[in-house]
Amino acid sequence: MDRGDVTVPVLIIGGGPIGLGLAADLGWRGVECLLIEKNDGTIYHPRADTENCRTMEFCRRWGIAEKVRAAGTPPDFPRTVIIVTALTGFEIARIERPTHGGEAPLPYTPERTQRCNQIRFDPILRELAESFPSVRLRYKCRFESFVQNADGVTAEVTDVVSGRRERIHAQYMIACCGGQSSVAKSLGIGFDGEPVLDHNVNIMFRVPELWKYHDKGKCAFNFIMGPEGNWGNVMEVNGDDLWRLGVSGFDEPVDPKKIDPHHYIRRAIGTDIPYEIISVNPWTCRSLVAKSYGRGRVFLAGDAVHQHSPAGGIGMNTGMGDVVDLSWKLDAALSGWAGPDLLASYEAERLPVGRRNVRVATENFFLSRQQFDEPLTPIVDATPAGEALRRELGKSLVEQRSKVHIFDGMALGYRYDQSPIIWPDGVTPPPEMKTDYIANACVGARAPHAWLADGRSILDLFGRGFVLLRFGGGEADTAGLEKAARAHGVPFTVCDIADPEIQKLYERRLVLVRPDGHVGWRDDAPPADPAAVIDRLRGAAT
Repeated sequence: MDRGDVTVPVLIIGGGPIGLGLAADLGWRGVECLLIEKNDGTIYHPRADTENCRTMEFCRRWGIAEKVRAAGTPPDFPRTVIIVTALTGFEIARIERPTHGGEAPLPYTPERTQRCNQIRFDPILRELAESFPSVRLRYKCRFESFVQNADGVTAEVTDVVSGRRERIHAQYMIACCGGQSSVAKSLGIGFDGEPVLDHNVNIMFRVPELWKYHDKGKCAFNFIMGPEGNWGNVMEVNGDDLWRLGVSGFDEPVDPKKIDPHHYIRRAIGTDIPYEIISVNPWTCRSLVAKSYGRGRVFLAGDAVHQHSPAGGIGMNTGMGDVVDLSWKLDAALSGWAGPDLLASYEAERLPVGRRNVRVATENFFLSRQQFDEPLTPIVDATPAGEALRRELGKSLVEQRSKVHIFDGMALGYRYDQSPIIWPDGVTPPPEMKTDYIANACVGARAPHAWLADGRSILDLFGRGFVLLRFGGGEADTAGLEKAARAHGVPFTVCDIADPEIQKLYERRLVLVRPDGHVGWRDDAPPADPAAVIDRLRGAAT
């Protein structure tokens, strides 16, 4: 077929939540981009369920947090985790998660973790991206290959409907096309880790108000344990009639035509009830992180660079962190104020986070797939031995699984301590924690939340450019930093904050926050060399 040529500043490969999130953030910044997706955008096998509080802070920035809450699991639906022999069987353990769901803000974030399944979350992101005139989404367009040089990238694509081959010329290309992406291989990027932890199958089924068929009440996560250990889990998808049964522990890839989904549904519920099977989808659990996040003018994000167990809900949220880090740097490069090292800092910042999150997700996997020396044969028995086993096992499971299902420390506590585009201040940050979050304004950390006098979160000040927080009545001289920023066209705003409690939280009189909401520099006095600070934060220190 005849070729057509298209030219665009940023080409995004993949229309899942990560690609849509990147398109939305670029559009929010006014950056022109084109997203291509080989399918029609319909989600047949949804995977992502949870938007952690950091992702919800990004949604707040984009103005869609309320839509996500409204489209997700109802606020009054408990985010409880239970471990049972079956929904109509014995309860072994119960973990409450009071910081998840609902609308009331927490002390350390204005946005609680929410459960909005991908079948509803993706359309919200798509609508947001399409609302920006600088964003174009093109579905049924398949990526084939690419070449790049010092000036840009040329991708070969195929229109799935017409079969027409086209070329797309872009200054930058971002692969958000999942774990099967060919881009990393084309770039010669390998992966560290384990390509297979185990094989699984997800069975999506429909039962209106499933909780009416058992006595455990509404629960977001229902883990099923038998004599062989934890073999499955039933998760609510929409807080009403959609449920996903995950069956784990297969030694070989699952052929969906050769398993009996009815057997697993009946075993998980424990009795016969009316239901409708919607889909059966096999998948492989991996523990992989790319050795590099890009080469030249091609970058990768999301599952294209990190693949891991879903235990703990880390996957999509890690990808959202990737694109928010990358988006403002692409904007800076295209706007002309980025230094030569700014885009390279994407890998320097996000690769350590990817390794951390893959490691923790793998730890969560082994906690969830706990092996026992002997079969737990009495666990399903209504006998004193069965009751004693369930009681003893329940104590340890609550302690272990709480580390998997309560994760605000993971969501908010990641830092860019070793980044080349922050200005170290010599302060030792608090230790990173999986479950609890310790608010801090250390250089490289997410700038902590606090309520301003006008009712906004201080986080609402961040995103468009650099924000210099000036505490103590505006007495500090910030003219040098402002002049240095203006000299290179760096977007820069000074915000005076009089609240002494917020100053105590931020620990310094002057705190410079980057567009992604991370602290880049702080001190009690203006820097001796303002230009050096600005140059370092825009990637032009060398």
